[in-house]
Amino acid sequence: MSATVTPPATPTARAAEPRLTSLSHGGGCGCKIAPGVLSDILRGTGGLPVPPELLVGIETADDAAVYQLNDEQALVATTDFFMPIVDDARDFGRIAATNALSDVYAMGGRPILALAIVGMPINVLSTATIGQILDGGASVCREAGIPIAGGHTIDSVEPIYGLVALGLVHPQRVKRNAAAQPGDVLVLGKPLGVGIYSAALKKDRLGAEGYAQMIASTTRLNTPGPALALLPGVHALTDVTGFALAGHALELARGAGLTVRIDWPAVPLLPGVRELAAQGIVTGASGRNWAAYGHDVALPAAFGDTERALLTDPQTSGGLLVACAPGAVDEVLAVFRQQGFGDAAVVGQVLPRGERPLAVAG
Repeated sequence: MSATVTPPATPTARAAEPRLTSLSHGGGCGCKIAPGVLSDILRGTGGLPVPPELLVGIETADDAAVYQLNDEQALVATTDFFMPIVDDARDFGRIAATNALSDVYAMGGRPILALAIVGMPINVLSTATIGQILDGGASVCREAGIPIAGGHTIDSVEPIYGLVALGLVHPQRVKRNAAAQPGDVLVLGKPLGVGIYSAALKKDRLGAEGYAQMIASTTRLNTPGPALALLPGVHALTDVTGFALAGHALELARGAGLTVRIDWPAVPLLPGVRELAAQGIVTGASGRNWAAYGHDVALPAAFGDTERALLTDPQTSGGLLVACAPGAVDEVLAVFRQQGFGDAAVVGQVLPRGERPLAVAG
């Protein structure tokens, strides 16, 4: 890794303002409540009537809700927000907005508008810094071709920013995370390692090159989603975020009642993250993820702590995970390549249900 760097503070911010990441107990999608705890919280909260127009709800922990409006249109609705993963205010806003819009793309939809979710410690951060965060989010929405049409703000102890994101998709082209088929091939759109980069940043161990890689990955909109939804051979789609590659692959496997096998040597990684993980630079969320779902994962005998930390590393604004027929792999990879996702790679296969829903090979 190159020499360490702390991104410069916004020029209009107060000189005495603390680093954004110092104000939060966790950053990005690493803030997520651990999967096991979330399951306990949600247990017993169902029982409400489900209208037939609700095509996707909470049943399979999918990326967004989908509500059919008519024969040609269904509304995709989702929300995502978190605390700072970086110290640069504008970059924080860009990352949070990109991450929120990802769930619309992951359902095969196209965003149409967003609402801002803003919680800021008003007595700690200047209005200039807060404005930079919101401007970063707005810049991503402009890139996606949508307006921020409103929102809500509160004075909070920790900085929080995100979006309610709405989109449209044809009802017959909705891509759920639970529709994978035996024999499907898995394709991952972005490399892993954002959580480890964020841990290194907090410890002043992330170089300028690593920071640039982190921002490039986390602010790249998952725009291939709608094009992938048009391909008949694409059966299931999700995005990899706070529960890591292992957690989101498990959701795909459980939803379909199958087993997902990850070919670990084929999984793309951001530069330098394996070395950082080997030095113990990992997030607390990685351990919480493993504690929640490790019993459902079969690992190779030689799979060490470093590799496990990568497998469970929480991704903020991570890549799309696609389950497609073998004959559609070239088309899927072509869609990714055409839209600038040069690291997209085949990373595994969907198999008939085995002893555990997730198996890691290699």
